[in-house]
Amino acid sequence: MPELPLDNLREIRAHRPGEIAEAAAKRRRRPLLGPDGRLMIVAADHPARNAFGVRGRQMAMADRGELLSRLVAALQRPGVDGVLGTPDIIEDLLLLGALEDKVVIGSMNRGGLQGAVFELDDRFTGYDADTIAAMRYDGGKMLARVALDDPGTAATLEACAHAVTALARHHLIAMVEPFYSHRADGRVHVDLTAEGTIRSLAVASGLGATSAYTWLKLPVVDDMERVMAATTLPALLLGGDPSAAPEETYATWQRALDLPGVRGLVVGRALLYPPDDDVEAAVDTAVGLVRSAVPGPALEHGRTM
Repeated sequence: MPELPLDNLREIRAHRPGEIAEAAAKRRRRPLLGPDGRLMIVAADHPARNAFGVRGRQMAMADRGELLSRLVAALQRPGVDGVLGTPDIIEDLLLLGALEDKVVIGSMNRGGLQGAVFELDDRFTGYDADTIAAMRYDGGKMLARVALDDPGTAATLEACAHAVTALARHHLIAMVEPFYSHRADGRVHVDLTAEGTIRSLAVASGLGATSAYTWLKLPVVDDMERVMAATTLPALLLGGDPSAAPEETYATWQRALDLPGVRGLVVGRALLYPPDDDVEAAVDTAVGLVRSAVPGPALEHGRTM
């Protein structure tokens, strides 16, 4: 892992916080999609939602210096397009110079803390659309869990709809991560069946005044063919906190990446904290899967988004 100037970050934050906006204004940008029409995004917005665990290690993501070092290592690998994170993490990466020519997606609703009684009333406590636009980022991501047994879902869906509309006004993508969910034994559980995923993505696709800039962030479930047949919106696959062996996880990703409408991966913990701790090798494997996937119809006809 690269050694990072953490003391310098602390000094800037204490004495020269204006350098964050300056770094954002100077950052070199790139188009959202490159020539192959694919995206490989590394995610790191988990701690802000009280989610630190990776493969049974309950506080794996608690050391901020280690997390940043793993992120910088991942972002330096060829074929990694960008990052998804909360303001604190994105701004550290900005100051470290790690986001040049990268896609940046701001995480928006982190208020549904893992394990809280209000978990499904998922408030927008992170980025808003105006700030994402002002900082010259590429879009915003939101979690949209649909729980028919929890009234907090209504407020969450309404807030997500407003965020989709606001991002579209800036011509920025709204990355919506939907899950059909329910409460049992005091915990929130997500439905990872094809039917549950189809129901959740149908709700997510209809949020906001326009879907022109809406992308879906979907789990890889059994019968992904049915899932992708339920939408024309572009989709990225999420990695989650995998329990299977890496080889099995990669094989599942590969099959799903070849489906129409799937544009790539958004993966965090599975790549940043692999079982053998070889971040570069894990990232390179994921990049290889994304870049070797079958091109979508738009590219086959010589068009890009």
